[in-house]
Amino acid sequence: MTRLRLASVLVAAALFGAAGAPAAAQTMQPTGSQTQRDRIAALDFMNGEWRGEATVIMPGGRTVLTQTERVGSLLGGSVKLVEGRGYAPDGSTQFNAFAIISWDEREGRYGFRSYANGHTGDYRFELTDDGFRWEMPAGPNARIAYVAVVRDGAWHEVGDYIAEGQPPRRFFEMHLTRIGDTEWPGVATVSPH
Repeated sequence: MTRLRLASVLVAAALFGAAGAPAAAQTMQPTGSQTQRDRIAALDFMNGEWRGEATVIMPGGRTVLTQTERVGSLLGGSVKLVEGRGYAPDGSTQFNAFAIISWDEREGRYGFRSYANGHTGDYRFELTDDGFRWEMPAGPNARIAYVAVVRDGAWHEVGDYIAEGQPPRRFFEMHLTRIGDTEWPGVATVSPH
């Protein structure tokens, strides 16, 4: 086999999956599967632009920020994107986070990939009757748990540090009001021409 042909075969294998992979994995689905779109549509109550106040209590003291969130879908509605910003009274950005929520059909659960404060990770995320919850590890025998209630244009979220053998310590609380729709992130795509 010539080098060019071998390279073509290797590229094709990388793009379309190795031999023996399930047929579904080899099918191009630019908008995800119907199951993925349905599971992400269940989170549409989060869509839009939100603004309010966030209080953060850290060892150095208490900080109050103007908090904004914008939430929208991408890839035909098969993923949900969330961007949060916390602003100081002078308008400077003091906090900025980004998350991608998806549905993993093989695992039968939501995926939640978060980027904040120089850290990134994949964390447990669950839909609840009136919002959602997610959590992340916070050292040996400790975790941080966030619980959000989102209804009637209001988003209330709390964060607790939970260590084995200790009562939970609340370090975060956010109260937001939905201020409108957003076309983010689906606007201003790059044209094929």
